[in-house]
Amino acid sequence: MGNGLSDQAPILSSFPSFQSFHIVILGLDCAGKTTVLYRLQFNEFVNTVPTKGFNTEKIKVTLGNSKTVTFHFWDVGGQEKLRPLWKSYTRCTDGIVFVVDSVDVERMEEAKTELHKITRISENQGVPVLIIANKQDLRNSLSLSEIEKMLAMSELSSSTPWHLQPTCAIIGDGLKEGLEKLHDMIIKRRKMLRQQKKKR
Repeated sequence: MGNGLSDQAPILSSFPSFQSFHIVILGLDCAGKTTVLYRLQFNEFVNTVPTKGFNTEKIKVTLGNSKTVTFHFWDVGGQEKLRPLWKSYTRCTDGIVFVVDSVDVERMEEAKTELHKITRISENQGVPVLIIANKQDLRNSLSLSEIEKMLAMSELSSSTPWHLQPTCAIIGDGLKEGLEKLHDMIIKRRKMLRQQKKKR
C-alpha cells in the first residue's frame, strides 16, 4: 500500500474510533460534489461556488448499526483543466465517490469518459466506486437504469466494485445509504487484501 500503516490495520480495526477512510469526490463541474460534501458535514444545504482546487473535510458519519466512521473527504474541482490532477488525489485512496448530474443528459458521455479513465489507472484497480446520481428529485432526471447504461457501468473492470445511488444532495436524500454501501465495499476489499498478503 505504500503508506507504512497497512501492517497495523488488523490491530487498529478492532478499535472502531481508529477507522478513518480516505475518500475522493470526483465528477464534472456543477454535478453537485461540494453540495454533497457540505450536506454531509453540516447536515444542511450550503450554497457553493465552483471549486478552483479542492475542499477537504474530516466527517464522522454514523452508519446503520450505530457505528461511527470517520471519512476524510477530498472534493476535487471538476473543470476540464483540473481533471488531470484527479489521479494525484486518488493515490492510496480507500474509495471514490463519483457524482453525476441526473438531469444533464448532454454531458453524460463526458462523465462516462472521466469515470472510466479514473478507474482504469493502475493504482485505482479494485478501488470501490460509489456513483452518486444527484438531483433525482427533479422531474426530468434520468432513471437509474438509464444512467447505468449511459455511464456503461457494465464495462467497468470486473475488479472494480461499484454501487449506483440515487440522491438529492440539497436535502441529503440517499447520501447516508450510499456511504454505507461504500463502507461495506471498502471493508470487503481490505479483508481480501489482507488474505492475499497472508497467502504470499
